[in-house]
Formats: sequence, C-alpha cells, structure tokens
Amino acid sequence: MRYEELTGLVQARAQLPDRQSAERAIRATLETLAERIPGGLADHMAAQLPQEAGEPLRRVAASHEHEGSPEERAYRRDHGERFDLTGFAGRIAWRTEHTEEEALREAAAFFEVLDSAVDPELMEKLYGVLPSDIRELLPEARAEQDARRSERGRRPDPQGPRGR
Repeated sequence: MRYEELTGLVQARAQLPDRQSAERAIRATLETLAERIPGGLADHMAAQLPQEAGEPLRRVAASHEHEGSPEERAYRRDHGERFDLTGFAGRIAWRTEHTEEEALREAAAFFEVLDSAVDPELMEKLYGVLPSDIRELLPEARAEQDARRSERGRRPDPQGPRGR
C-alpha cells in the first residue's frame, strides 16, 4: 500500500477534514503503539508499511534503546511500556491535540486500514501483545464482539416464550 492510499483511507474512515489531519492521526497512533509494543514487533510492522508511515515506529523503537537503565531497556524491547486504553488515548490525544474520544475514533480507523496493509500474522501478533482494552480498537476484536452480540441475540430465552 502506498502512503497516499494509506492516508486517504484513514482520512475517509476517520472522517477527517484533510490529509494533514490523517497524517497526524497516523503518526500519533504509530508513535503511541511503538511505545506500547515490543521493539521487534514495531520494527516488523515498520518494514511492512510505506517508509513515511514506518518512520515513527522506527524512531520510537530506536529511542527506547537509549533511555533508562539496562533492565528498563530490556523490558521495553521485549514487552513495550505498560499502559492501558486510557493512557493510549491520552497519548494520542496529546500528540494530535484532539479529545481522547476523537483520538480513539482516529486510532480505530487507522487500525482498520492497518489490518489491510500488513500481513495477517503481524496483526495476530499485535493482537496478542496488547492488553484487552486496547485490543478493542482492532478490527478483529470488534468483529468478535459483534459476533458475540449477534449470538446473544439468537439464543432462545431460557424461560421460553411465556417467560417474557
């Protein structure tokens, strides 16, 4: 996928006013994601994205190689920083100068596009390393939620028709 296509899809899905807003959302989401995931995974993801999109992942992953004690660097390299959805939203909101609600909407739109831009195995790895609350932003998690909701809607009432 070319960078122009990536930004155009994010702009459309997030209903952003212009390409610059889409680029800002992509950069903020990728920088925050790079802080949260293991360095090797960030590098693999960067390799599958257009150069302009992969750069924030590479930059943040590289900066983690030089910050903190050797133990902290090793932990971040293997696990990423520990923060939840609130921290994820707050970091993206700060970077984009938007509300946390807007940041989450833009991140979810970006993850939809990312899902079609990288190998499915890479998305599975990403899904596996994120905490459950952040995973809810990924298309796979939302599809599972929708399936569970549909399943609940089709289940027969245990009390039968008279129980209503």
